[in-house]
Amino acid sequence: MGSAILMLELFLCLTVYAANEEFEFSSAKSSSHRRVIDVKGGPESLVWVVQLSDLHFSVHHPDRALDFKNLVGPALSMINPSLVLITGDLTDGKSKDLLTMKQNEEEWVEYQNMMEDVIKRSGLDRSIFFDLRGNHDNFGVPVLGGSFDFFSKYSINGQLGRTGNINSVTLQTGEQKHLFVGVDSTMSVGLRGPTNLFGHPTDQLLAELDMELSQWDSQSEKPLSKISFGHFPLSFSAISYSGKSLKDIFLNHSISAYICGHLHTRFGKNLKRHHQFSRHFLSLQKFFQLNVHQFSFHGTANCSIEAPAAREFWEWEMGDWRKSRAMRILAIDRGHVSYVDIDFMSGTKKTIILPTFPQDSRFMSTSSSHHKYECHAMVSYETVRALVFSVSPIVSVMTRIYDSRPGYLNLVFEAPMRKLVDNTSRGDLYVAPWNYRAFEDPIPNRYWLQIEATDFMGRSTSTDLRPFSINGLSTMISWTWKEFMVMGCQWAALYYPMFWCAVYFILSILLIPKALLIFSIRHFTYKNKGFLNGIGFVLQELCRVPFTWFGFLGYLFYLILFPWFFGKVFTDGKDKGYMTYMGWVVKSFNQKGKHEYAGSPDIMVVVLPHLFFVVFPAILLTGALATEKQISREKFLSLTGKKEDDYDQEERSSLWYDYQGSRKSNSCVGNRWIRKVLLVLCLAVCWKHFMNCRALIKAYEMNPILNFPGYSLTIPLLLAYTVYKTRSI
Repeated sequence: MGSAILMLELFLCLTVYAANEEFEFSSAKSSSHRRVIDVKGGPESLVWVVQLSDLHFSVHHPDRALDFKNLVGPALSMINPSLVLITGDLTDGKSKDLLTMKQNEEEWVEYQNMMEDVIKRSGLDRSIFFDLRGNHDNFGVPVLGGSFDFFSKYSINGQLGRTGNINSVTLQTGEQKHLFVGVDSTMSVGLRGPTNLFGHPTDQLLAELDMELSQWDSQSEKPLSKISFGHFPLSFSAISYSGKSLKDIFLNHSISAYICGHLHTRFGKNLKRHHQFSRHFLSLQKFFQLNVHQFSFHGTANCSIEAPAAREFWEWEMGDWRKSRAMRILAIDRGHVSYVDIDFMSGTKKTIILPTFPQDSRFMSTSSSHHKYECHAMVSYETVRALVFSVSPIVSVMTRIYDSRPGYLNLVFEAPMRKLVDNTSRGDLYVAPWNYRAFEDPIPNRYWLQIEATDFMGRSTSTDLRPFSINGLSTMISWTWKEFMVMGCQWAALYYPMFWCAVYFILSILLIPKALLIFSIRHFTYKNKGFLNGIGFVLQELCRVPFTWFGFLGYLFYLILFPWFFGKVFTDGKDKGYMTYMGWVVKSFNQKGKHEYAGSPDIMVVVLPHLFFVVFPAILLTGALATEKQISREKFLSLTGKKEDDYDQEERSSLWYDYQGSRKSNSCVGNRWIRKVLLVLCLAVCWKHFMNCRALIKAYEMNPILNFPGYSLTIPLLLAYTVYKTRSI
C-alpha cells in the first residue's frame, strides 16, 4: 500500500445475479473494495452469515480438506447464508515436523479445488464468499503480489480482484442495513514462522477501515448494524506507528462485533471478550483484561437525549476447522446479533437451531441493551425467535424456559413455535409469543432458554441451555488461565515491559551481589537462615567464579546490543536477515531495498522464553553449583578438624577421596547428592536450549556455528565450565 491515504473514486456497476442484485464500488487507486447486496425474500430484517476459520489445509493432513469438501458444501446448501466469511489460515505452510514454515503451492492448489467443489455443492454464488489472509498464509512472503503470494493467485478474493486489505459488503433488507468489513492486518513483509504471529495494522489501514465503517453514517436515521471480521484477535494485534489500534476504530464506531480466528479451540471455549471505552488514562486495560466482561452493566442509565451512546463491542473468536471442524452461523435479527457454533467432529448435522432472541446473557448482552431496558426503549421483544435449518421437513418446534432460582432447572414456560411463512423465504424463522415482562429479573442468569425441533422422521434436536436477561444485564464469566493468557493479555503492549523487566532483573542479580562482595564487610553465609539470605549466598558464590560471572554479564549485553542470529526469512531462501530483540532487520521490497525492523512483537516467542527458561535458570544453577562446592568444602574441613590452609589442593583432593570412601552411602557430604540433582537440572536447561536452537535451525535454515554461535553456544559453555570448576572441593 502507498504511504498516503487517497480519495475513493466511486462508480456504479450493475450486475444481475440469480438470487439478488448487487452494486459494486471499487477504485483502482484505493486498496478497499465495496459491495452492496440487496437481500431478497423473507424473513424481513433478518440476515445470517457463515464464518469458517483456520482451515490449515496441509499436504501432510489431507483429511482436513476432504472433510471440508464432504461437510461444508451440504451444510451451506442447507443454511443458505447471505455471506460466507473465511477468516484466515487457509493453508498450513508447515513441514511435517512443524518446524519449517513457508508457502507450499500444492496446498494452495488444493484450497482452490476444494472451494470450487464447495461452491458447486452449496449452490451459492461465489461472489458471496470472502476469504482473507492469516499469518500462515503469509509465511515467507516477501512482497504482496509477488511470485510467492499464492493468496492473490488462488484465493477467492484474489480471483475476484479484491486485492485490498479492507473489503466491505453491505446486506440490505428493506430499511435495515448490515455492514460487514473485512480486515487483513497480516505483515506487509511476511516473515517465516514462528516469528510471524501478530496482526500489524498500519496507520493507512486503520484510516481506510475508519472510512469503510463510516460509509453509511450520513444515513443515521436508518437502522444500521456493523460487523467487522479478521484473522487476529485484538490480544494478538500490534499498534500502528502512531499508537492507534483496531480496538480504537471499533470503539469509535461502536460496532456490534468483531469476529476472528487464529487461537483455535484448544485454548478454551470462552474465547470471547467485551470491550468498552474507559476514560481512565492509567487503566491497566492497556495491558490486560481479567475476565470476559470489562465492566458490569448494573446501575442507573442516563435516558436523556443528550446522553452519549455507549462505545463498546463484542469480540468473538470462533475456534478452528483444523482439529475442531468448527463452523459458526451468525444472525442479525432486527439489530440483535447472535450466533451458534457448530461442531462437525461427529459428522454432518441434519438440523441446526439458532436462537436469535432472547440473546445469551453471557456473550451477547451489551450496556446498550441494558440502557434500552432502563429507558423503556425496548422493541421486538414480543416473541421468542429462532432460525431452524434442516435437511428434512420440520414438524414441530418447542421453546422452553427454565427457572434456576429453586436450585435446579424448573420448567416455567413451554410453547410451540410457528413458522413465519413467506413465498420467497431464504430460511425458516420460528416465533412464539410470550409475556417477556414476566421474565424481568435483576439476576442475569436466572432464566435459561432451550429450543427443540423435531423433523418428520422423528429426529429431535435441541439447543444448549443458554441464560438470558430481559433487563439487558450480563452474566459474568471468568476465563480459565489459558483463556486469559490468549484473550486477556495484550501481548503487543506487554512485550517491551516484560523484556526490560527481565533484563534489569538479571542485571541486578549479577551486579548487586558483586557490589556487596566488594564493598560490604558483611557477606551472606549458608549458616544464616531465610530465603533471601539463601538466594544472596547462591549469587554471591557465583561471583567467586569470575569467568562464569563475566560470561553471563557479557552475554546479557550481547543480547541487547548485537544480532541474535542470521537466517533465511522468506520462502525462496535467497535474502537473509538478522534478528535482534527489536525484530528482524530485513530488506524492504516496498521501499527500494531499505532495511527495516519487522516482526515486533512477534519475536517475543523467541526472546522471552530464552530469557525466562534458559538464561535465568542457567544463572541460578551456576550459582547453586558454586554454593554446593563451598558448603561441601566447609563441612569437609569441619569434620576433619583442619583449616582451609592446612592442605594444598592435591593433598586435600586425596584426603577427600579417602574420606568419601569411608563415609556411609547416604552421607550428603560424601555423595554430594545435591550436586547430582543440579547436574540433572543443568542437562534439562541445555536440552531446552538445544530444542530451541533446533527449531530455529529448521525454521530459518541456519548453521549454529556460522549463523548464531553466540546465541547457541554461550549458555552450554558457561554451564560446562562451571560444572568442571566445581567438580572437587
